[in-house]
Amino acid sequence: RFAVSVGYWKDPYIQYFVRQAKERKAPEINRGKLACGFTEFFFSYASETFLMLNSYSVSQDENLLPKKYFEVDFPMIVARKIHNIKSKPPLSKPIMESHSGESLLIDSHSLDSSRYSIIGGDLRFSSDLEEKLKKHNLDIQLPTLLIAECVLVYMTPQQSANLLKWASSTFPMAMFINYEQVNMTDRFGQIMIENLQRRQCNLAGVEVCRSLDSQRERLLLNGWETAHAIDMMKVYSFLPQADVKRIEGLEFLDEKELFEQLMQHYCICWASKDSSNL
Repeated sequence: RFAVSVGYWKDPYIQYFVRQAKERKAPEINRGKLACGFTEFFFSYASETFLMLNSYSVSQDENLLPKKYFEVDFPMIVARKIHNIKSKPPLSKPIMESHSGESLLIDSHSLDSSRYSIIGGDLRFSSDLEEKLKKHNLDIQLPTLLIAECVLVYMTPQQSANLLKWASSTFPMAMFINYEQVNMTDRFGQIMIENLQRRQCNLAGVEVCRSLDSQRERLLLNGWETAHAIDMMKVYSFLPQADVKRIEGLEFLDEKELFEQLMQHYCICWASKDSSNL
């Protein structure tokens, strides 16, 4: 929300989910989030069904809604989000306007409309997850984009492997995008891990974040036909120069070296499976 308030990008809905930050956030973080958002936005143009494995507000602005958008998060988070959607018209109105069914289903841990569903679940248990998604009319035959943003790293390597395998075996035409840490075995990576541990935040899956190769390998070993990975510094270098110039004018960046180190320790990985040569 701080990045939005400074002007990095527009998000008219985030104010209804997150309180305004009391302190300034580091420009390194804001620029990194923007680069991540650019990449996910680019990939999402290709999707007809959008399965989201992390937290985002729904938007129908600029005709960017996919056929159906699914969001999965822990039940406690989903309950809070549904409460916000029900109690705040700027959130409920876009969902109602895009809904074409007879009734909109909503309870404390799930919401299902014709274009958007949010489901409380645990990604470590994919059979339970699949049952819930199908109950909310997931069409596995449609081209599907799955996005996980700093999600897999909190699971054990076996748990994330099971999720990736489930996704690759469930959807005939799909792309999986993963945004998370990489190069975590060097000194900078170790400091990141120690800082998180001090906040009682354990990265159970950090072992897979050794390198870009280990990130790619995980995807290929779990049923995906092609896999690629690049660090976020590389992503930042690909951004349109006009946008880079604009965002670099928003805040003064004191330590460019720190920014580069941080960006080299996050990556975007994408994998695809395409039975129809789409």
